Amino acid sequence: MNREVMTHSLHIRCLLLIATIGLCSSPWQRSLGAMEPNPCAANPESRLLDFWLGEWTIAAPGGKSGMTSRVYLALDKCMVVESWSGNQGHQGENMFAYSQDDHSWHGMFADNEGRVHVFVDGKVRSGSAVFSGPSRGPKGETLLNRISIARAGPDKVEQLWQKSADNGITWSTEFRGEYSRRSP
Repeated sequence: MNREVMTHSLHIRCLLLIATIGLCSSPWQRSLGAMEPNPCAANPESRLLDFWLGEWTIAAPGGKSGMTSRVYLALDKCMVVESWSGNQGHQGENMFAYSQDDHSWHGMFADNEGRVHVFVDGKVRSGSAVFSGPSRGPKGETLLNRISIARAGPDKVEQLWQKSADNGITWSTEFRGEYSRRSP
């Protein structure tokens, strides 16, 4: 190759590189599917459950502790995950996230006994949250589930899980736990 062709080829490659870099840092980036880094980290709405983050022991009200919980952030701080371990090998994961598409909170519960509950409606404020959603009971009946999570102090959180078989008129308590932050 002669020198003029090599120089021309090098210029074309440089222009392609500059165009690629410009495209990746332009408004086109979002329309092509790329997202800004950590959009949830800076969104105040996504941070409302952060009071629950940490390592916890869980006890029934006034009872002794036998359960543990680890609450952490996942997916670039877009999802709050609770990994818990209960009595007699019962374990589960609870996942909650704020949707920037529909501006609301959603959640899911799954355990090692095959139970899965989806929470389609979440209301989260500073220091408290309530999630609700429908499910089916063991006989196919429609049930409503409601989980409430509330800060009870700097190192205390309370969680209440209730079910309703009459579309929310009356509620029965399925679980009530007092979370105490474990010392580092």
